[in-house]
Amino acid sequence: MAEFSGDDLRGSRFERADLTGAQFWNTDLSNARFREVDMIGVVMRGVALENVDIYGEIENVTINGVDIGPMIEAELNRRDPNRAKMRPTTPAGFREACDILEGLWAETVARARRLPPELLHESVDGEWSFIETLRHLTFATDSWIRRAILGDPAPWDPLGLPWDGMPDTPGVPRDRSARPSLDEVLALRRDRWTTVREVVDGLTDESLAADTEPVHGPGWPRPVSYPVRTCLRVVLNEEWEHRLYAERDLAILEAK
Repeated sequence: MAEFSGDDLRGSRFERADLTGAQFWNTDLSNARFREVDMIGVVMRGVALENVDIYGEIENVTINGVDIGPMIEAELNRRDPNRAKMRPTTPAGFREACDILEGLWAETVARARRLPPELLHESVDGEWSFIETLRHLTFATDSWIRRAILGDPAPWDPLGLPWDGMPDTPGVPRDRSARPSLDEVLALRRDRWTTVREVVDGLTDESLAADTEPVHGPGWPRPVSYPVRTCLRVVLNEEWEHRLYAERDLAILEAK
């Protein structure tokens, strides 16, 4: 086990490092940045948590004896009641969620079109550009709808973009250097969203309660069976959250 005591590690970068069970004592983490970090089971004592910005999955998180997860969920749903509709339980609920997303994304795309095209390829604070965000949503649809539900073992378009932490997988594209136009990516999005609507509009209580057939071949998700409702909720969550990210970054690009 490596031990760092009194060492100056300022500015160090840890990528795909395994720090499971690591201990931090009297350690300065001021202005540290954490992206795609698994912090399940982390225990913090005697910490100073001020001016901190956290965005992620908050569940069973206790601060000073208070589980803050339900409080955060309630506040986010209060701010935007449509958010709660992204967790539907019926075929009609899934169709309503898709209708909501279509309207919201139409507004976001219209906002993006008002910017110079080159800014849509620009990253804000190390996050995906607007174009890359749309490419990632294509990957999510291909993975959870065309692969998991419809059974296509290799459904990915060359412009699809997996999340950065996904290991390189044979047959799954990951071209961060591609610079497609907004119209090119939107045409691909429309094609994939048509497939989503066909699946959702054809849902019945029985099909929604069913499990998928395991698909064979390398890729994502892994070749096992999944509840259909889980696959659909993944897509809804991806669409909802990444639109929020896009709106956040578009506001910064507009300020330029």
